[in-house]
Amino acid sequence: MDISGIESMIADTCGNEHTADDLQELLSIVAERLNASPAESDLDNGARFVLGYIEQVPYMLKVAITAAANVGLESEMAHILYTVTQYWEQDEDIIPDHLGIIGLLDDAYCSLTTLQAFSDHYRLQTGKHMFPDDLSAANSMMRQIIGEPYAGQLDQFVADTIGEADIMNAVRAMASEDKQIHLAARANIWNHGPAGEMPVDQLAGLGLTAAPRTPDA
Repeated sequence: MDISGIESMIADTCGNEHTADDLQELLSIVAERLNASPAESDLDNGARFVLGYIEQVPYMLKVAITAAANVGLESEMAHILYTVTQYWEQDEDIIPDHLGIIGLLDDAYCSLTTLQAFSDHYRLQTGKHMFPDDLSAANSMMRQIIGEPYAGQLDQFVADTIGEADIMNAVRAMASEDKQIHLAARANIWNHGPAGEMPVDQLAGLGLTAAPRTPDA
């Protein structure tokens, strides 16, 4: 699947000279909403987190393609990626793209939360992690930054996408004994926990809490 359009959009938007100021202004509003009084360094950390979160999307989409192919879930992942890329191509989505960096928050959240939900379903049935990174805490932080009612609408999009791809039944079929033997031989699907995750420990000054939240699917 071609994700060059997403990569270009992210590069152009994140490289805009107004991006840092726009993010700091947004995060100031978020902190006020959460009754926090952030220092300049807190706003800087928050802006770097948001940029890193958005820039993570192309990497995770590429990992998802490879991981799904390795375990026979190509068609289900193809449906996920098609829906996600279609969302990126809409300008007038839940948070319109013409708002610059702010307009990419929903696109990135939809992408990474949907992939994490896919991975969570896979791990529940097989005991293995599909991706080398766990984005649950980072997704929770981004959800708080986006806020309601937008976050709830995005969670519904994720739940609908997972349901339409019939992920639960597809992954449940992989829990059979024969499938488990096959999966055990695939060394590139991680038996251990995720090797890393996006740092969220420097965001407390913004009033954000690290308790991960996974949308219902």
